[in-house]
Amino acid sequence: MMVFGPAVLASDARFTVIPVDPTTEDLQLFWGDEQGMPFRDFDALSAWVQGQGKSLVFGMNAGMYHANAAPVGLLVMAGKQVAPLNLSNGFGNFFLKPNGVFLWSPSGPQVVDATEYAKRAKDVRFATQSGPLLLKSGVIHPAFNANSSSRLIRNGVGVSGGKAIFVISEQPVNFHEFATYFRDVLKCKDALYLDGTVSILHSEKLKRSDHKYMVGPIAGVIR
Repeated sequence: MMVFGPAVLASDARFTVIPVDPTTEDLQLFWGDEQGMPFRDFDALSAWVQGQGKSLVFGMNAGMYHANAAPVGLLVMAGKQVAPLNLSNGFGNFFLKPNGVFLWSPSGPQVVDATEYAKRAKDVRFATQSGPLLLKSGVIHPAFNANSSSRLIRNGVGVSGGKAIFVISEQPVNFHEFATYFRDVLKCKDALYLDGTVSILHSEKLKRSDHKYMVGPIAGVIR
């Protein structure tokens, strides 16, 4: 396990873990520039951030998206709702209920069931919707099978100790393995699946910037 940020309790080469404390680090969600052109990758986002006189020190894809990079579900950036909450039914991981929302507000980061978001929407600064929930109150999603042969490079986010815990797998894992890692090793009670196969990471500290796929919303820390 490679860790950017405070150490965690165990080592596992299958995962890279990036704890972010929104109270001390400038964690934001990004999608596109002032003209509404989606960034789609870390190079474009980094160039835009540099134009603001800052640098992108961490980035990870943060929500499922359509072919035009538009988010499938809720996206809130700097207190402004860019895309609405999506509670409809459909096919694919996003619609495997319960799905969820990763958000942060003055009270800290949270992962919540999408159906409960309205109760917490006040004062939310950033939010992104994806699915399915990996963990809800410490319970693994009931649809996950420990023996599933569906293994992919996956990424997600959980919350523990007031920090947002971003994780990307370095080897293909199934949903149950991924959720178990958040619960048992990272001690998260709530965690959200962000995507699979297209999962990418940018880390200045790790000297890494993946360019395997184009993405939609991006969670990033700027400095």
